Amino acid sequence: MRSSITIGTRGSQLAKTQTGHVADMIRTAHPGLEVNTKIITTKGDVILDKPLAEIGGKGLFTLELETELRDGSIDLAVHSLKDLPTDDPDGLTIAAMPERVTPNDVLVCGKWAAIYELPENAIVGTSSLRRKAQLLAHRPDLDVRDLRGNVDTRCRKVLEDGEYDAAILAAAGLERIDRADAIAQVIPAEIMLPAASQGVLGIQTRADDDELIGMLAAIHHDQTWWEATAERALLEGLGGGCQVPIGALASLNETHPVLEACVYSLDGQRGLRTALKASPGDRPDPSEFGRQLADSILEGEGKEIIAELN
Repeated sequence: MRSSITIGTRGSQLAKTQTGHVADMIRTAHPGLEVNTKIITTKGDVILDKPLAEIGGKGLFTLELETELRDGSIDLAVHSLKDLPTDDPDGLTIAAMPERVTPNDVLVCGKWAAIYELPENAIVGTSSLRRKAQLLAHRPDLDVRDLRGNVDTRCRKVLEDGEYDAAILAAAGLERIDRADAIAQVIPAEIMLPAASQGVLGIQTRADDDELIGMLAAIHHDQTWWEATAERALLEGLGGGCQVPIGALASLNETHPVLEACVYSLDGQRGLRTALKASPGDRPDPSEFGRQLADSILEGEGKEIIAELN
């Protein structure tokens, strides 16, 4: 077995914290292994003055890490799985997914405790078209504006600078950097479905690195893999990326696995929400499960909404 590995990470506090968690898990699973980290800057980290939808595309937060993976500068990369395209880049693979943390979105706000308490025309910040569309579906009277920056920056603009009345962020990011104090409300999935695989870390390696892939099996979480795979298969089946207003949440529970999904127009005024349940005790192939629900959506009103988005 190799004596050391190098993990690539973006330079934000959240990315470094996530990478640190993974590094600690690997050290625990493989005592004596030297685990190093290398900070890599991505395009998404540099361009902060434009909405993500304007500069989006595959690899916005991942391309530079993947380049260094291929040339051997790093051995693995830790990503927020929702940032990764649903198809594996040539020569690379997701070798492991540690256990998922809270998948929900949250309201960050210092004055009001829930979305329905926000006053009319309150300014709410988010960089996600999915969050904006679902928020406007419930509260069309809100003033939803683009909000970029790392997690701490976005919290500061709400809680200290007062530039926004509230913001919508992922629970996972706040929990991982110990900023749960900023959460006013964990938004129920009934109001806002998260992005596909939100709260999941994807550990990416070279597809031919059998030794490292075998080592990472020790920190892989099977239920998380099933749920994330179903959600990402749904997203792929609908032809949507991380900047399309599609929400997805799977649950591999003891009674019956279920996959919920929604797709909205950008203004939130048209939308479709549906779910697929497996038979009690059944465990369907997650990729087929996700594609089955995607096909169902495309047979109905969802097809028109997605066509307009594209």
